[in-house]
Amino acid sequence: MESTTTGGPFVHDAKGDGIEIRITGFGHPDAQLLAAEVQQEYVRRYGEADLTELHPEHFDPPAGLFLVAYLDGVPVACGGWRAKRAAAFGIRDTDAELKRMFVRPQARGRGLARVVLRHLERTAAEAGRTRFVLETGTEQPEAVALYASEGYAAIEKFGLYREHEQSICLGKEFGGVPAV
Repeated sequence: MESTTTGGPFVHDAKGDGIEIRITGFGHPDAQLLAAEVQQEYVRRYGEADLTELHPEHFDPPAGLFLVAYLDGVPVACGGWRAKRAAAFGIRDTDAELKRMFVRPQARGRGLARVVLRHLERTAAEAGRTRFVLETGTEQPEAVALYASEGYAAIEKFGLYREHEQSICLGKEFGGVPAV
């Protein structure tokens, strides 16, 4: 496996499929395409897009990272993290917030979400982050199941949707650099 944090490929074979993961940044056209698709998924599931403010610079290393996974050259999954500063609701200076995890419907069931998540965890830990925090929702049971299977547990609700009854906030401590 080859991995870089400068935009080069990170190749991972998930269930026999040659998957290429590229650190693209959030402003990359493929990242923006997938981010628009995940917003439509939120509209379908919750009735509206996520109003959380995100900017490409939120994901610039070393304070963040955004990647896109490709299958046969086609962008099929994405995700990113951004560094957090200590704030109300239990957020710490060493936290990283997971954002815009998404796998296109036609690419689901191949283990891509887990591959992307583990790569994001590893890069966040390498950047000195000690915990991932995230917000998902009750209408995303597959996401909740993935995070639970990867050791995420409920934390104090934070962020724009902390008062929303469908909001679920989860966190995971990095006890060292996570394996990919």
